[in-house]
Amino acid sequence: MLPGMDAGINPTTGDLTGQRITTLANAVYLRLMTPLGSYWAAPELGSRLHELKREKDKARVSGLAIQYAKNALKSLIDDGRATSIDITAERAGDGWLKLLVEVFTPAGRQTFEHLVSVI
Repeated sequence: MLPGMDAGINPTTGDLTGQRITTLANAVYLRLMTPLGSYWAAPELGSRLHELKREKDKARVSGLAIQYAKNALKSLIDDGRATSIDITAERAGDGWLKLLVEVFTPAGRQTFEHLVSVI
């Protein structure tokens, strides 16, 4: 896969769209939703966020979620698609932690939300 090119995924269903796309939203989605090491073509792609499903909703878990997301999205900075990334976490109701991801690019800032399941 070429740098900056990802498989298109429908975020509602998780199904492949059959197209290669270069949007930042898709890149963020793939890196946060894919368990680290599970994609055969790029074992370095993904995050450890799936491990938090078994964790209680404590302040420590918010810190882990931010760390896991930053590690997963670091490749966007490394390949030049982003200049920096800021992530904050907030409780989003019973069993959910909401990550607010701000990706800064030469063209501006894009903001994404990502829900993480916790106990």
